[in-house]
Amino acid sequence: MSRNDLSTWLLSHRSDDDCELNVKTPLNYLNEECEIIAVGSGKGGVGKTTTALMIANELSAKGKKVLLIDCDYNLSNTAVKLGLPLNDNFYSLLSLEKSFDECLYKLGNIHLLSGCNGNSDLFDTSFEHDKFIIDIIAAHRSEYDHVILDCPAGVNKETINLQAYADYRFMVVNPDRSSITDTYALIKILNQKYQIKNNHLIVNRVDSNQQYRKVVKSLVDTVASFMQANLSVLGGVKNLEIPSDKFDHALLKTEKNSLSKYYTNIINKFTDEDSTSRVAPALLKGFSHAGSNPQQLA
Repeated sequence: MSRNDLSTWLLSHRSDDDCELNVKTPLNYLNEECEIIAVGSGKGGVGKTTTALMIANELSAKGKKVLLIDCDYNLSNTAVKLGLPLNDNFYSLLSLEKSFDECLYKLGNIHLLSGCNGNSDLFDTSFEHDKFIIDIIAAHRSEYDHVILDCPAGVNKETINLQAYADYRFMVVNPDRSSITDTYALIKILNQKYQIKNNHLIVNRVDSNQQYRKVVKSLVDTVASFMQANLSVLGGVKNLEIPSDKFDHALLKTEKNSLSKYYTNIINKFTDEDSTSRVAPALLKGFSHAGSNPQQLA
């Protein structure tokens, strides 16, 4: 498939107006109520998968049915973080050996489609994994309230396509300069290739409110100045002193943990904002950036 063909095909699946071209798919093909959230970052190791898992957990706690897809299809970390046995269900689905339902790990309202971990057959297979994942979403989005894409870090073509396809993009950034620079590069390419003008920001592993505000101002002002685009700040997450060998055990527990309050605030802000935009869609077009007055960290 050529770049132009893929671009047209992707845009035909979009459900929002971020792009100049907007060839709508027939309404009976899409569940307009299902929201697709791509969790991404310019740099690896910033806590993107943890963020995707915690967001899925918070939405589930609100009674929403969530499909979480690990889009790093051959270096999957979601199953590892949840302490699940590794499997090749992604390849089994691709090769039609198993049904979609058989390939899911189900934890209450959260359904996880994890990737593989070094599957050599998948490595040797030539396929467009972004198109395959979008086909999965198109076939099953009517079954869910939210689809969360845990996207690989960076700016490769497949990741950019998946981010462009999503209704919302949650950019996860750390305070270090390389994370900020690489996330800006990701936002820039999305803007140049797909005219994406609206993204969300989560600042992870922050030590202080001063540091948090500095990161927010740097990214939000730069995006607004050089792209005339909006970066809506969802909040920050403190750099918690949790031993690395115990950190993953805090994820998706039924009891509240030290991470929960931050992601509860993040999702509450997102759902409040989303509710407002549903009532008055025009507000989204004029959504002002939040660089000057971001919320305080708890």
